[in-house]
Amino acid sequence: MKWIWGAIVFLGIFFSFASQREHREFTEQVDCNNDSCYGYYQGPEFIKGDDIAHQFSNTMSAKVGDQLKKLYREQNYVQVNLKSINMSTEGMGSGHVTYKLTIPFQKVSDSCAAKTSFDHCGGWNHTPALTARKKQLQKALLPGDQLDISPLTTTPEGLQEYWIQWRNQNTQATCAVQKN
Repeated sequence: MKWIWGAIVFLGIFFSFASQREHREFTEQVDCNNDSCYGYYQGPEFIKGDDIAHQFSNTMSAKVGDQLKKLYREQNYVQVNLKSINMSTEGMGSGHVTYKLTIPFQKVSDSCAAKTSFDHCGGWNHTPALTARKKQLQKALLPGDQLDISPLTTTPEGLQEYWIQWRNQNTQATCAVQKN
């Protein structure tokens, strides 16, 4: 009887591991501090036709936005240094990619000079649809504000990204009357 229970436990662990492995074909990590957010994705470019590797830009943008808001609440006023973003995509085209991003922050003079929202617009081997993305983000701006957009950042393997930051209308509502 013990061997039956042992076999059941073994099979349960085996199938659980196999199921997790099927859904965990990649690794990603993001770490943020007062100076930057650094992260990487390592895994397939595509899973079942979905552009999984490029979706790491979404993950990173959300984490950067969260960190900007956290620092703002701590009265540590920063914005992303858009010209110093470092991006690499080793292995693109091979089916397995290592996508690394470093998003550095720079201190600013006061709370209304800070930026507390962050996003991106990009793609692999095609021009990003920046005009459409700018239109989508207009509703997120404080009255009279504009998006702060990086120069086009590209990797030798063909990932192209515009990085975008702005003052969050909820977090920085008191800045509505003060220009950048």
